[in-house]
Amino acid sequence: MAKRKNELWEWTKALLIAVGLAVIIRYFLFAPIVVDGLSMMPTLHNGDRMIVNKLGKPNRFDIVVFHAPEKKDYIKRVIGLPGDKIEYKNDVLYINGKAYKEPYLDKYKKITQGPLTEDFTLKDLIGRDTVPKGEIFVMGDNRRQSKDSRIIGPVPLTKVIGDTKLIYWPMKDIRIVK
Repeated sequence: MAKRKNELWEWTKALLIAVGLAVIIRYFLFAPIVVDGLSMMPTLHNGDRMIVNKLGKPNRFDIVVFHAPEKKDYIKRVIGLPGDKIEYKNDVLYINGKAYKEPYLDKYKKITQGPLTEDFTLKDLIGRDTVPKGEIFVMGDNRRQSKDSRIIGPVPLTKVIGDTKLIYWPMKDIRIVK
């Protein structure tokens, strides 16, 4: 009887440790997310399932997940970091006066007529020349159909859940995205 009790206790401990590790991993390190909508097309598709990395801070051009004002999580690309001056002119991104290529937009630029991204300066959108301290400027890759920082304003870093690079579902689309 004592041997059976000991075995039950060992199984209980193993189960508690497994559940504890799962909770720690899920809430502090990595979390799954489902892409909802078309704002990140063609890079991400509606229904793609991804892993969010909650460690580290976002870098320029990372794809991040954040808590949006509507009590919903959004997934967008980081365009501007704190202190950056952002401008779009003739469908070209300028950060701090330097032109940047956006290869993730090439597919859409080939099939759209006219500019994919309308001209703007940060001052036009938020009344400031630079991205505020502690915030990032994000945009969806589907520039014509994205509710992003051009509409909701810069995103506080405290609202960022993490960055994401790995699509794990559907199986045919498993890949690391850039």
